Amino acid sequence: MAYLAIRGSGAVNGVSRLHGTVSRHLFEPLFPHWPAEEVPVGQVTNGVHMPSWDSAEADELWTKACGKGRWLGTSENLAEDIRRVPDSSLWQFRIAASQSLVEYARARLSRQLAVSGAPTEEIEAAKRLFDPSALTLGFARRFATYKRPNLLLYDSERLLRLLGDSQRPVQLIIAGKAHPADQAGQALIQQWSHFIRRPEARPHVIFLGDYDMDLTAHLVQGVDVWLNTPRRPWEACGTSGMKVLVNGGINLSELDGWWAEAYTPEVGWALGDGKEHGDDPGRDAAEAAMLYERLEQEVIPEFYARDDQGIPKAWVARMRESMARLTPRFSADRAVREYTEQFYLPGAASYRSRTVNKGEIGKQMADWQNDLQEKWAVLHFGEVKVETLGDRHAFEVQVYLDDLAPEAVRMELYADGVMGGSPVRLEMFHACHRHTKQGWHFYGAEVSASRPSTDFTARLIPRFEGVSIPLENTRILWQR
Repeated sequence: MAYLAIRGSGAVNGVSRLHGTVSRHLFEPLFPHWPAEEVPVGQVTNGVHMPSWDSAEADELWTKACGKGRWLGTSENLAEDIRRVPDSSLWQFRIAASQSLVEYARARLSRQLAVSGAPTEEIEAAKRLFDPSALTLGFARRFATYKRPNLLLYDSERLLRLLGDSQRPVQLIIAGKAHPADQAGQALIQQWSHFIRRPEARPHVIFLGDYDMDLTAHLVQGVDVWLNTPRRPWEACGTSGMKVLVNGGINLSELDGWWAEAYTPEVGWALGDGKEHGDDPGRDAAEAAMLYERLEQEVIPEFYARDDQGIPKAWVARMRESMARLTPRFSADRAVREYTEQFYLPGAASYRSRTVNKGEIGKQMADWQNDLQEKWAVLHFGEVKVETLGDRHAFEVQVYLDDLAPEAVRMELYADGVMGGSPVRLEMFHACHRHTKQGWHFYGAEVSASRPSTDFTARLIPRFEGVSIPLENTRILWQR
């Protein structure tokens, strides 16, 4: 279905920067002989509709700082506006959010237990569960193996010690579903259920069932830290962590999906090394250990390090930077604007140009495609000359086009990017004044001699004004 969609599309995009990179490799077979970097898959990172996910308290705080119409126009000033909010106001806002979440979790868990026929004393105990002043971690999403929802359970005894610290308590709220046919995902939920039944875990961890948008909204509005532990690069984007931004929550996530481009040390915490390791179980062990260390050595100490007014200054600073830098950047406003500018408006312009005069250009395009189809197989390179003159390499390339018009193709000099940089693509000029045997043509170009001339290769690709290459025509001919 993906191949069919790509063949019928005027543009293709991934939903995060990393997803675009991964997708270009996935769809290389559709574009044979093209470098992976030029497989025509762009990217627009997802964003979330902030007014749908902010709490009433968050809306009040943002309105006071940035105005009621903050999401209705451009967002250039939001970061500086939110940075002016005092520490005391931000912390009081978070205290209220934690209190609201704990009250909601107690009520929902007690109803859940009552429906399941739990003993009365267990139902009553649920109404007193959790401490609004304790550090609250949240994890809620579809339970699938690649998301590794049980990474935190890798060393259950270490997790218990972390949760049960009487001086610096931690509490964990989990929610989610597995697909009815996903037995592996259901098994992951069962593992958490077994863990929560342990008497020493029960006061610190709850699993809320019937995962829905109402539950999600309360979680993203109230948790202090949002956990996400997918196996890179399987998370295309992931938007749950974006929903905590407007509410002052902080992300602790694998460097995958959106977090791979959002993370800096000032706004949250990261897992992983930013590389792919396949299904190596040893990697799960290493990243589980990293997760425990992040919590034990960074997250928990920072949350409980308070000043004379009881405010965790470093925590509030991180929260403020997360809100200021990331909330506008990962909002639906930015995503829709990028789709409009990069895809919708160019797509509309392309449609208009192809349909004008009863589709005259479309007919010409079809003739051009047919011409390439008939003649491409006989095209080939002839002699290639390179002369280095001072700080420049001068290339002259001979190519046989049969009776194909030179305007139907584009001759380029190509070189791979250096140190992660973009490839070099330089159009060569057609030396129409050079006369040779019928069907042969000369092209020339000069490039800087800062790189060896052997780095550069001539190539021939189709060209027609307004046609997306290689999305709409995958042909390419390389100098051998």
